Amino acid sequence: MVSEEMRKLGATGNPMRVLFEYGKKRAAVIGAENVIDLALGNPSVPPPPQVNETIRQILSGELSDAVHAYTSAPGDLALRGKIAASLSRRFHTDARAEDMFLTCGAAPALCACFKGLGCPGDKFIVIAPYFTEYKIFIHGADCEIIEVPAAKDTFHLDIDAIEAALTPEVKGVVINSPNNPCGVVYPQENIDALGEMLRRKSAEFGNPIYLISDEPYREVVYDGITPPWVPHSYANTVVCYSYAKSISLPGERVGYVYVPQSMEDHDTVFQAIAGAARAVGHINAPALFQYVAAACDGLTSDLTAYTTNRNLLYNSLTAMGFTCVKPMGTFYMMVKSPEPDAAEFSRKAKEELDLLFPDTSSFSCPGYVRIAFCVPVERVQKAIPRFQRLAEMYGLQPKAAE
Repeated sequence: MVSEEMRKLGATGNPMRVLFEYGKKRAAVIGAENVIDLALGNPSVPPPPQVNETIRQILSGELSDAVHAYTSAPGDLALRGKIAASLSRRFHTDARAEDMFLTCGAAPALCACFKGLGCPGDKFIVIAPYFTEYKIFIHGADCEIIEVPAAKDTFHLDIDAIEAALTPEVKGVVINSPNNPCGVVYPQENIDALGEMLRRKSAEFGNPIYLISDEPYREVVYDGITPPWVPHSYANTVVCYSYAKSISLPGERVGYVYVPQSMEDHDTVFQAIAGAARAVGHINAPALFQYVAAACDGLTSDLTAYTTNRNLLYNSLTAMGFTCVKPMGTFYMMVKSPEPDAAEFSRKAKEELDLLFPDTSSFSCPGYVRIAFCVPVERVQKAIPRFQRLAEMYGLQPKAAE
């Protein structure tokens, strides 16, 4: 016998990846040019030139002759020091190598935090909409999930609702800004209010409430937006990060957990996260890409294409009569379903128009669909007439574009 729970996870799969696999099979039948896949957050722009240059220097022996060897489990100390120095410079903080634990991307970073910080039966609050896998990660740590909806219309943090959900059994609160799937960036005053409330409730309960800030889209922002540096607003913050989105390295699996010096019982928390990573098979993050991360921290790919796609989609869809949440970060846009059953809306787009995007029920935000616009501009241009056909199918009324 096998674990039935694990079998079901393996059989169903992540909804975005299910659509992605469907799109590949469909493309083999009707041609890739006829399938418009807007389902998966797979960066379409190349990494910055420094990535390939760093890899070239590594493989030629200019930077290291032991790039394929084991490193320390938290990552090479000198490389962690370079990343910490970059964080200190960019965010006016005091990060050290000893605060950094390098991981195989943000997902293992989160899993290590849930398993390391949480004891069986503890609870973690997540803000809906949230990344679909949070629930799986939290349950995998033998903890419980509490969903708190974001503020209506703005999708900002609803501080009163979060406070109402807090009990002594809540070990932590998870935030994701810029947010997947809605693209909202929580403003500074929103983060400050959350920090003030968590300090007050921690004092009331007599134990720290950890804030886990999931930030893989930190640099993928628009219109001059700068996401707040969360540890400045709340000392007991753990930052989880991935280089997948900022420098277009999703397949290379490198990221980190940052435990600031301000963290209460810093060493104990760091050791618990390291132990949790060890318990699920962590040895070290890919050695070659530890060097890349250290050399390229703070850089971004050329985000011009994403800006073009965002503006084209938002202006076109709103002009057709769709209601959209304008993203200020990430490369996703949430669009309100023109019928109550968003899954049915997604199904019609898939089956009748070969236009692929998931509904957001798996993000605990029913009534919307998520469009990933991290694709070639030409794909977005080809998608526009199909969205127009959907608008006509549902009788949407055109309106002036912004």
